[in-house]
Amino acid sequence: MSHVTTHILDASIGRPAADVAVALEDADGAVVASARTDADGRVKDLGSEALEPGHYRLRFEVAAYFARTGTDSFYPVVTIDFTVGDAEQHYHVPLLISPFAYSTYRGS
Repeated sequence: MSHVTTHILDASIGRPAADVAVALEDADGAVVASARTDADGRVKDLGSEALEPGHYRLRFEVAAYFARTGTDSFYPVVTIDFTVGDAEQHYHVPLLISPFAYSTYRGS
């Protein structure tokens, strides 16, 4: 399993957000890994099984998702900065989106 996983729920319709481009970046902005959400809104394989402790960012390209659904939206990209403190832990970073808001939390 990847060290970092994520999933996206479109809270405005209560369904997973499929086919969203997601990139994992390091502190310098270099892309470590990239993927697209599956039909269940999940990215189960995003990079290596281990990351060095440090600062990372997930970048979600949500404008294309909302455009495909014919929905006007305010945020074209959502970025979530987080810290990997323990190279042995798994980090799951969920994202809840709607056309004019988003939220996140540390998942399990």
